Amino acid sequence: MKLKSLVMALAASVAAAGTVSAQQITGAGATFPAPVYAKWAEGARSGANIELNYQAIGSGGGINQITNRTVDFGASDAPLAGDKLASGKLLQFPTVMGAVVPIVNIPGVEPDQLKLTGELLADLYLGKITKWNDPRLVEANRGVSLPNLAVAPVYRADGSGTTFVFASYLSAVSSDWKGKVGAATSIRWPVGTGARGNDGVAATVRNTRGAVGYVEYAYAHVNKLTTAQLRNKAGNYVRASSETFAAAASSADWTGAQNFAVDLIDQAGAQAWPIVSATFILLPTNPTDAARSRNVMRFFDWAYTNGGAAAEELDYIPLPANVQDAVRAAWQKNLVADGKPIWSR
Repeated sequence: MKLKSLVMALAASVAAAGTVSAQQITGAGATFPAPVYAKWAEGARSGANIELNYQAIGSGGGINQITNRTVDFGASDAPLAGDKLASGKLLQFPTVMGAVVPIVNIPGVEPDQLKLTGELLADLYLGKITKWNDPRLVEANRGVSLPNLAVAPVYRADGSGTTFVFASYLSAVSSDWKGKVGAATSIRWPVGTGARGNDGVAATVRNTRGAVGYVEYAYAHVNKLTTAQLRNKAGNYVRASSETFAAAASSADWTGAQNFAVDLIDQAGAQAWPIVSATFILLPTNPTDAARSRNVMRFFDWAYTNGGAAAEELDYIPLPANVQDAVRAAWQKNLVADGKPIWSR
């Protein structure tokens, strides 16, 4: 019996010694894509032998960390301008597309029962509409019982690409918002309460009567929050769904997008959801560790090839194949160490 145990222990030791440990990569930034990055990390652990440590700290934090080179890659929903990419020696590329949705906590109002226009949503956050039974809301929601309840706007307190996407939409549909507030990862909110991360906004809205907030759709879906319909550019009220997100993404003009910074806000289309965005990775063009940068690219190459179904299950939209190929070409062209391309498949 002792001999048998010794043989089994030795066999286990040999097997363990023959196992190649996973390659570690670190990233930080946007909370918008965090659910799909977590899902891809599960698959890449065995599928590509890469272990991802990703901290969802917001796009602003991700930009800061990759600028300071404290992580292997940064993640941001707000694309960086060409001059900032050049000065930071960064390459920007997209990974997936997703949608931002308004969420509410109004007693008696069911999911997708409330209808909002972009102008009404902007005025809720401008403090111009302060009660849920405001005549303008009642007019847009005939047949829905809206209570005499104070509106409690909730926004991202941290530097956030989700905020950039949401504020970009409000700027596109409301000249008042564009003139008074504008769009950025951090803005001066006229009214409301701040919360950190998509998960923080989701929790605050869920726990606050009369609240309205905005989150990436996966957070609303997983937490079973009450989403609202939005009127799109075609004048139709649409529900948040994979079909309406895909309808918006299908009209994207990737060929005209500098540094892959495609604009998906308020796209034309009868069924298009009006708040859709790509999310981006920032990778140094002068990496201090070429092997780790190569593993970052191996991770996202694996995700492009194998992660589409997982993305769709979480209601994200995978990138078109030609865009994935363009990203791979950008890796090979722009990421060089010792005079040679870091990337090769």
